[in-house]
Amino acid sequence: MIRMLLKTSLPHCLTASLLCLLVSCGPSAQKPSLHTFSGPTMGTNYTVKVVAEHLDDEHRAALQKLIQATLAEVNAEMSHYLGDSELSLLNRWTSDEPYSISQEMFEVLDHALRTSQLTGGAFDITVGPLVDAWGFGPPGESTEPPDQRIIDRLLESTGWEFLELLPDGPAVRKLIPQLSLDLSAIAKGFGVDQVAQALDSEGVEHYMVEVGGEVRTRGSNPNGNAWRIAIEKPDSNQRALQVVIPLKNLSMATSGDYRNYYEEGGERISHSIDPRTGWPIKHSMASVSVIHEECVQADAFATALLVLGPEGYDLAEELGLAAYFLARQPDGEFVERITTAFSALMEN
Repeated sequence: MIRMLLKTSLPHCLTASLLCLLVSCGPSAQKPSLHTFSGPTMGTNYTVKVVAEHLDDEHRAALQKLIQATLAEVNAEMSHYLGDSELSLLNRWTSDEPYSISQEMFEVLDHALRTSQLTGGAFDITVGPLVDAWGFGPPGESTEPPDQRIIDRLLESTGWEFLELLPDGPAVRKLIPQLSLDLSAIAKGFGVDQVAQALDSEGVEHYMVEVGGEVRTRGSNPNGNAWRIAIEKPDSNQRALQVVIPLKNLSMATSGDYRNYYEEGGERISHSIDPRTGWPIKHSMASVSVIHEECVQADAFATALLVLGPEGYDLAEELGLAAYFLARQPDGEFVERITTAFSALMEN
């Protein structure tokens, strides 16, 4: 069986969300008051931009160390690639007895389960075995796509409703012992929030934090204006900007189906798996961007709304989410649809 791989060289961690391009601030981006920190993390890369009047080498080194340490801690907790991460250890726990977890893990799982409930299971962190079966997980490319029999069997061991949180521990209980969790659609957003909180604790008032395309901002850019963040056109054949979003004291995450997929028998197989059916999404929605106060929530909702496709717009309106949808047309063009809350933010 011949398979034409169309995955890009982007890190695998980016498969759960679309890359948001950072727009240069123009000539002012070269001002001494803008300080940029970057490096690898969580299977992708991070960029942090800080606006400060005075930042000597010692303070700059301290901030770099703080950012890296914060992200390293999140990776040590949430990675499903590291064999000794907190998540990997939890996945190897095959008992229905309570399992003690960190407060950070509890917080992420709580966000995940709330999103699952609000979206009718379109977001589900137990979907990992299905992602693996379609060739998008840590095991890598599958020999061939799973058939319905395999999907039905895997669905029997998935389901967010079979995960119970115990706040007094904090602890978690698997009602299905073989339940396996995958936090790739929410961990980067959480990492962004953790770095933002670390910068807040150091008294940094103006910054932009980006991890694998998920973004959080505070204050202003060097020009004194909102940070300008771009959403990429969801076109696998080119890298181009679709729209530029002014973002101030808010987060944005984007999920898309166009950077990580393959073709099988002329059919597009997306990495975005619908947890309710076990099959890759097949609708026309190409990307969804969500603006929220917390990046962890923007990250999760962007994934869920992409899975829901056209139905996601109605849910976003119902929940009052600021969401930007791009649907793929037969002629290769894209049509945007914007929720009321998103439109209101752009008008302010």
